[in-house]
Amino acid sequence: MIRKLSLIFIGIAALSASTTAKPGKKTPPVFQWVNAPGSLPEGCQHRVFRSPSLGVDVGYCIYLPPGYEKKVNVERRYPVVYHLHGGRPGNEAKSVKLARFVHAGINAAKIKPTIYVFANGGPVSWYNMPGDQKAQGEDVFVKELIPHIDRAYRTVAKRGGRAIEGFSQGGRGTTRIMFKYPGLFCSATPGGSGYGPEKKIQQNNGEESNVLQFTPGDDAWSLARGFSNRKDRPALPILIWCGDKGFNYETNLEYLNYLNNEIKVEAGRLIAPGIAHSANLIYEQHGIEIMLFHQRNFSR
Repeated sequence: MIRKLSLIFIGIAALSASTTAKPGKKTPPVFQWVNAPGSLPEGCQHRVFRSPSLGVDVGYCIYLPPGYEKKVNVERRYPVVYHLHGGRPGNEAKSVKLARFVHAGINAAKIKPTIYVFANGGPVSWYNMPGDQKAQGEDVFVKELIPHIDRAYRTVAKRGGRAIEGFSQGGRGTTRIMFKYPGLFCSATPGGSGYGPEKKIQQNNGEESNVLQFTPGDDAWSLARGFSNRKDRPALPILIWCGDKGFNYETNLEYLNYLNNEIKVEAGRLIAPGIAHSANLIYEQHGIEIMLFHQRNFSR
């Protein structure tokens, strides 16, 4: 058991620290809680807040819609979409380029002015790692960043004005978090999620690999069933999106079938024809549909 725990923590360290590159392989990036981007799309800012649990600054990128700073809107409040990036380790700048599609949608009057937040998922993106207080990416996001955003910006600081989405690893995080905290969000759109690894975690008592051990039951499949069994479960509009050329397309279809037919949790689908595993390409062609899904749920 001691040897296994040692392997787990070595694996976490390997995900968040630089190593000597092997021929043909990329050097893993060094994890940092603050990653200032070189450039940002129009309307975006890079900011930090102080994490109470970690005692360090944590970075995030935020898109503020046109007119937010104008005096005429000083009393106006805006709905918020939280976008969870893909990949490991966390970096708040990874997906911020998607904000340009949001900006275009608002300027074209296709969607209403909305705040978008691009968070940092932590050392093992969007997961809390058992036994490692410095690798609690889920808690930093849910329990610290969201309250900070509601304090620092003019948000609609309630469930009806808050949505969550993400792609790939961020889709996995979105799925787990939306089922663990359905009272926080009125709209959820996980995209390109790795439901295959999530199934492995479910079937192996929390183990994804010989170096990654999560809390048993902390996976997209188990949490969805737990949500379905709740007598008091709130209505949670869900849209699952992916490209039909993506490497995990089939497991997304499997998960949709699991939700809709096996455990009776209604979920819609957006399948992007001819598109591989790319949030950018899907957003380029179908992003407005994802945005409008949130907008309809905000209006409820």
